[in-house]
Amino acid sequence: MTERSTTTHDTPAPSRLDLRLLPKADLHCHLLGTVRAGTFAELARREGLALPEAPERIFASINSRPPDPELYRHTRVPMPQGRSDDEPERSYSLFQASEWVRSVLRDADDLTRITYEAFETAHRSGAWHLEVSFDMVPAHLRHLGYPAWVEAHAEGIRMAERDLGMTGRLLAAIDRSGTGEEALDWVRTVTDHPHEYVAGIGLDNLETAGPPERFADAYRLAGAAGLGRTAHTSEHVPTARNAVTCLDVLGCDRLDHGYFVLEDDDVVARMVDEQVPFSVASTTSRRSWRPWRRASIAAMVEAGMNVYPCSDDPGMFPTTVLGEYEILAEQVGVPDDRLVRMARAGFEACWLPEDQKAAVLRRFDETVAGLAR
Repeated sequence: MTERSTTTHDTPAPSRLDLRLLPKADLHCHLLGTVRAGTFAELARREGLALPEAPERIFASINSRPPDPELYRHTRVPMPQGRSDDEPERSYSLFQASEWVRSVLRDADDLTRITYEAFETAHRSGAWHLEVSFDMVPAHLRHLGYPAWVEAHAEGIRMAERDLGMTGRLLAAIDRSGTGEEALDWVRTVTDHPHEYVAGIGLDNLETAGPPERFADAYRLAGAAGLGRTAHTSEHVPTARNAVTCLDVLGCDRLDHGYFVLEDDDVVARMVDEQVPFSVASTTSRRSWRPWRRASIAAMVEAGMNVYPCSDDPGMFPTTVLGEYEILAEQVGVPDDRLVRMARAGFEACWLPEDQKAAVLRRFDETVAGLAR
């Protein structure tokens, strides 16, 4: 399959690209997964949370177990079946770590803090724009109410805009382990209380929990309210079908992950033809899957799909959006000009208002042109 450009705009490509200086948009980042181990340690001590090990050790030992390996015996990109060399002796799942972090959040100040720190971390990677997913209000914080919950996150973004010169948006995350009715109620809450920083919705959690069409009503409501729509798809279930469903039934504007679209040549051809934006991450909490992830992304790039790196859960993997670009350059072999096109594609796919997006794209082009000198 012939590779096609992710954009019709020809951006000059610097030689020997300094990836630290390349402007980046990170569009797929779970807020709980951004929390620093040090911040978690401080909050856990304050709340008296008993942990089996120090937070720094827990985060360094996150290693979620893959689903039944029999599902992946015959994938087109071979899936490792055994353990990886870097698996810790004692592992913690990403979900367990996230639940511990959620449990120590006490008030609006905590929410503002972790949001701002997420932007600080992204800024160190050269990110200009960050979109973070936030979950439903947990039971122990329902006294805040949804409007105050969102406003606390938004204040963290405003601080980042003021201090770091970044832009940012929030995505309301649907937990796909819940029911379609629960998802609809959640999106109704979001649409009943519109906020300038809440730009879209996403569909999270293990894809094996259920098919995306279960959430069609929630996505329809979000679309009617003018919210952007994305979803984790073709990440855990070895079929391209779910990615198609996310486009045609859920009406998604962009997709997260999508590695198993490679199982169907016709779907790959469609994704290339339509240049569907995909946020991809080389690093995952399933350590044995990391080589497969990188080989899959390489195949997506070779096919001409519109992919760009994201950090996903940078505090807990751990990784950074800069680190994800470095992996693509150094381990996957993506050339400089394609990395630049990926970075621009991230800004093109972001959910800033159109006038802000146009302005940041002009600034991106000017910055990259300067790097090329």
